[in-house]
Amino acid sequence: MAKTYPSPPHSNGRLTIDLSAIVANWQKLRGKAAHKQCAAVVKADAYGLGTQPVAKALYGAGCRDFFTATIGEGVLVRQVAPKARVYIFNGYNVKAEAEYRSHGLTPVINSPRGITNWTLKRRQDRRPALHIDTGMNRLGLGEDELAWLLASPEIMKKLNPELIVSHFACADEPGHPLNAHQIAAFSAARAHFPDARASLANSAGVFLGRKAHFDLLRPGISLYGGDAVNDVRNPMKPVVRLEGRIIQKKRAKRGESVGYGAAAVLKRDTEIAVIGIGYADGLHRQASGAGTALRNHKIGSGGCAMIGRYRVPILGRISMDLTALDVTDVPERILAKTEWVDLINSRLRVDELAASAGTIGYELLTSLGQRYERIYVK
Repeated sequence: MAKTYPSPPHSNGRLTIDLSAIVANWQKLRGKAAHKQCAAVVKADAYGLGTQPVAKALYGAGCRDFFTATIGEGVLVRQVAPKARVYIFNGYNVKAEAEYRSHGLTPVINSPRGITNWTLKRRQDRRPALHIDTGMNRLGLGEDELAWLLASPEIMKKLNPELIVSHFACADEPGHPLNAHQIAAFSAARAHFPDARASLANSAGVFLGRKAHFDLLRPGISLYGGDAVNDVRNPMKPVVRLEGRIIQKKRAKRGESVGYGAAAVLKRDTEIAVIGIGYADGLHRQASGAGTALRNHKIGSGGCAMIGRYRVPILGRISMDLTALDVTDVPERILAKTEWVDLINSRLRVDELAASAGTIGYELLTSLGQRYERIYVK
């Protein structure tokens, strides 16, 4: 069953999100750690795929822990997951106390200031989460700050966190020495909070094994079919299909150029298909055709799309609303009846398109704009 959410009429781009695949990926990850709980990270609009449709599907499948970056995202989750625990990663904002309370949101406190603000209110009815920095040097209590907290029994008693978290910096490289250091540091820290659940494993951390799992897994990109671990076959189900509509087909002669800056000079007579999506839709300009000059640097292999089983290279520079494709090698009988071209599908995964742009699947997914028709498949 597919549901089309409110979308711009007559869109030139189509984004299909397989909610059943997201659920299957969550179940697969949960199965990696028997008898542990598995959360879902749905920050950044569920990595660009829609906070509420994704959270609703996962909640229906049994997920009871969700993580967002902002309060606004947490409110959206609460609306579709009434009995879930909803954690807000980006610290405690004392000015937003009414929102935390009215929507049942749990802040992940990350600093002495946040601890002080929380404990001054003496919220005996609620327990926060606490972020401990084990080596990433981003959010969380550093070593000295944790020592200050542990040396303050009255503050410890008032704080009484129900969850402690940390975050891997290098779990996508399983052999990186920082992984073992962070596991050891987190193990030592959690010993001081025996009544709290502990969560360290992000998507890549799930694949590091049981020493990294603790009580609560916390996957993000793997839920959405993205590649979490470097140089390892991606075991997750593909979730996204991204399509662009062909607006015009034309023939160009050998020696002619395509696009801005005459950046692509044709080496043969070429059949061109122009699709109606571009960098305004999250198709990164750096995925422009192979050898294309973009002001100060030259693109390497370039991106491609697919028509059926045929890969069709991007020609020249991706522009704001348009992208040209070389469809010369697609048989005419197929090309004649083709209206939509795949940019992402089960064979052309999101990380491949991202790599052609010199980036990662996370950035590509969260860049997808609002001009797509969005279709949710259950």
